Amino acid sequence: MSLRLLYIITPLSGYLKNYIKYKRVNVLTFSRTPIVYTLIDRFLCYYKFSNTLHNIVVWTIILERWFFFYFKMIRSYINDDYRVRRLKYEKKYSIIYDKSNANDKPLPEK
Repeated sequence: MSLRLLYIITPLSGYLKNYIKYKRVNVLTFSRTPIVYTLIDRFLCYYKFSNTLHNIVVWTIILERWFFFYFKMIRSYINDDYRVRRLKYEKKYSIIYDKSNANDKPLPEK
């Protein structure tokens, strides 16, 4: 069995997980992983990293995970997700946060 088969198994597993968890699928989310795999694999092969990296497939999967980790972290920072979600939960659950508290813990109920 070729290790490049992992390039198909991993996105399919994510596709199935999203379908089971959310009962919906997104073609863009499904297709971005193989595209990034291909770009990273071609980059590593083109620059002859196969001499120093003994397993290009494993390194491709690792670098793809790192890429999306940093991509999602930067996107979350730009969208200010923490503040937006905090405001959402303040409204939804009537939570009052102490504005002077650096840890952003809710005030105890009286």
